[in-house]
Amino acid sequence: QVQLVESGGGLVQAGGSLRLSCAASGRTFSTYAMGWFRQAPGTERDFVARITRSGGSTYYADSVKGRFTISRDNAKNTVYLQMNSLKPEDTAVYYCAADGSRVLTTTPRLYDYWGQGTQVTVSS
Repeated sequence: QVQLVESGGGLVQAGGSLRLSCAASGRTFSTYAMGWFRQAPGTERDFVARITRSGGSTYYADSVKGRFTISRDNAKNTVYLQMNSLKPEDTAVYYCAADGSRVLTTTPRLYDYWGQGTQVTVSS
């Protein structure tokens, strides 16, 4: 079992930055690839970014490429999402998720564990 707790969301003006954190419980954090997803009201949960177990490789949705950076600190059992140049369309609840598979996937249902989410609101 892995428990995930996100933090760092809030209200920010367009063009601003936020850093989300996701703290994981347990001693098996480094055996999971980690992802960030987001969900706006009335929409499906969308992939944002993914990082491999070691942190050596990352993958991003086209909509955030060049603006967001995913990273992890396995010693602290934490994954981060640095969000720069935020836009109103980035407004959503952001979720972190853990995936025990080695296969890169952007499909939410294939991730094993989820956090409760943190709200990010970008004002214009």
